[in-house]
Amino acid sequence: MRGNVVDLAVAVVIGAAFGAVVKSLIDDLIMPIIAALVGTPDFSGLSFTSNGSQFRYGAFLNALVLFILIAAAIYFIIVVPMNKNAERRARGLAPAEATTKPCPECLSEIPRAARRCAFCASEQHDVAAA
Repeated sequence: MRGNVVDLAVAVVIGAAFGAVVKSLIDDLIMPIIAALVGTPDFSGLSFTSNGSQFRYGAFLNALVLFILIAAAIYFIIVVPMNKNAERRARGLAPAEATTKPCPECLSEIPRAARRCAFCASEQHDVAAA
């Protein structure tokens, strides 16, 4: 139980640190690019009033853009490299060739190179002569 608690604590601390890095990436690198293209990276001033109620849709747009950018950053920094690594590993590991086969007479598992079944003594014809 103690090991799981330590693992969880480490995951929380690393997650918080990674969150700070991603937030800095978004705030310090990506939002200035958006500001250069759109004119302002902060949409919080956008609002409209209807029947005396103020609707601040700019704050929602800020949250939406931040969410999309964080999701994209995590996807391209974590998910894509992990998938590429798993794909490389899968290509490198060829499936192991089976060392046994079923006997056609009694369906017992016998060695692939066997000439006779150890269980029913039937002759195995599918093995090429050595």
